[in-house]
Amino acid sequence: MPVTENADQYSVWVGLIYIFNLIVGTGALTLPAAFARAGWGLSTISLVFLAFMSFMNATYVIETMACANAVYKWKRLQAIKRDSIQDHDSDDDATTSQQNYGDLEEPLVCGESIPSRYYSLDRRVELGEMADLFLNKIGRTMFYCTLCIYLYGDLSIYAAAVAKSVMDVVCSPISPNATDSNWDQMSCFNNSAAGTDPGAYTRLQCYRAALLTFAGIMGPFVFCNVQKTKYLQLFTSGMRWLAFAIMISLAIHLLIGVEPHAQPPAFDFTGLPTLFGACVYSFMCHHSLPALISPIRRKNHLGLHLSLDYGLISVFYLVLAFTGAFAFKHLNDLYTLNFVPSDNENIFLRIIEYFLTLFPVFTLSTSFPIIAITLRNNLQSLFLDTTRLESYNFILRKLLFPVVTVVPPLLLTYYLEDISKLIEFTGSYAGTGIQYLIPTFLVVFARRHCANLLGLGVVNIYKSPFSNIAWAIFVLLWSCMCIILVSVHMIEKIS
Repeated sequence: MPVTENADQYSVWVGLIYIFNLIVGTGALTLPAAFARAGWGLSTISLVFLAFMSFMNATYVIETMACANAVYKWKRLQAIKRDSIQDHDSDDDATTSQQNYGDLEEPLVCGESIPSRYYSLDRRVELGEMADLFLNKIGRTMFYCTLCIYLYGDLSIYAAAVAKSVMDVVCSPISPNATDSNWDQMSCFNNSAAGTDPGAYTRLQCYRAALLTFAGIMGPFVFCNVQKTKYLQLFTSGMRWLAFAIMISLAIHLLIGVEPHAQPPAFDFTGLPTLFGACVYSFMCHHSLPALISPIRRKNHLGLHLSLDYGLISVFYLVLAFTGAFAFKHLNDLYTLNFVPSDNENIFLRIIEYFLTLFPVFTLSTSFPIIAITLRNNLQSLFLDTTRLESYNFILRKLLFPVVTVVPPLLLTYYLEDISKLIEFTGSYAGTGIQYLIPTFLVVFARRHCANLLGLGVVNIYKSPFSNIAWAIFVLLWSCMCIILVSVHMIEKIS
């Protein structure tokens, strides 16, 4: 069970590259606009602080995973001990049994100078399993609800981003004098208002047509079980880094040109809620960390290597956001939409513009089925007994949950195409739960559980450097404060 096979293992540096690619995804495309709204000074401080908070909770996930491994090993030893006692009735056999059990136990419980081998990261234990081990029924229900809400938000953001990207490729470019408030009423194939021509096809209609087409193509995958292949991951990863490199290069080219540049403010607190949601969404990796950490061969200094990874990601985000915020006077919620195809006569530049605009379509289309299947499985875990899944009728098993997975995000993005609002809600509420609250509650209850099970003298070498209970209290207070501030901001915008 689970110790990873040697053939599937990789070095810590390869693991950090995977974590880097996991974190630096489509969420990074929302940072430039958020930076421009909140101001470069406030944004820099907020991003660095939220990177630290994300790293802290990543160490909580690692510690909890080590605790789960210790619990499984302890249970295995107890099972071996019971089986040995039952299988051997004579005194000689019992003595031999006890000696064999001691041989198994000895490498696991060592002296004070050598950490216990109960704690390891060999077995992959997902967040759902951790919740089942360490949380009560209410805690498990809250975990699955939070995870499902986050995945619903993810699917909504993916669908809206793809549909908007397709719309901007199909429709004519928007006039520089146009405002965000009336883009949906514009004719798709010219810059005039559609209201003057009843037969005109509007940009909003094009957006909805692209959304329904995307759902029709990708939606059926939720009825199946599909997994990303290694080559598909390599392809999408290469596409992502090529796109980021081109966007940064083009922004730098604009900055060194003679045209006037944007001058975002240093501090604008009205843009803080959107920035908070974008940053939390951009540093999200905690729900997928176990799958990437367990195959790493040597995990001795995993925390140190992970901190270097977070530092590099923060620098990359700052470069992407700063170049975009100062190069463009107007920034779209999705950064790639600032590179929509124009009437440029340079064929090479037109190809680059089409590639950048369609970049979310390529990458998100490969991720959408995986997220949808993950959501479907978690919905089943929340409402059904997965140990007897086959005992339920066909409609419940094969039809109801796939439909419930795809339809709500489709309806939401059909009437709400504002990506910034989707990210603000997903990152600020569900993202706070997944990235801050769940890891904190898990690690607190895991420590208590293992202390009662193994004793206080058994050392966890993967213990978070932020193990003082004051850090956990700080995370909880910070999360509550952020949720309150974001809620107040949303209420003020509605009223």
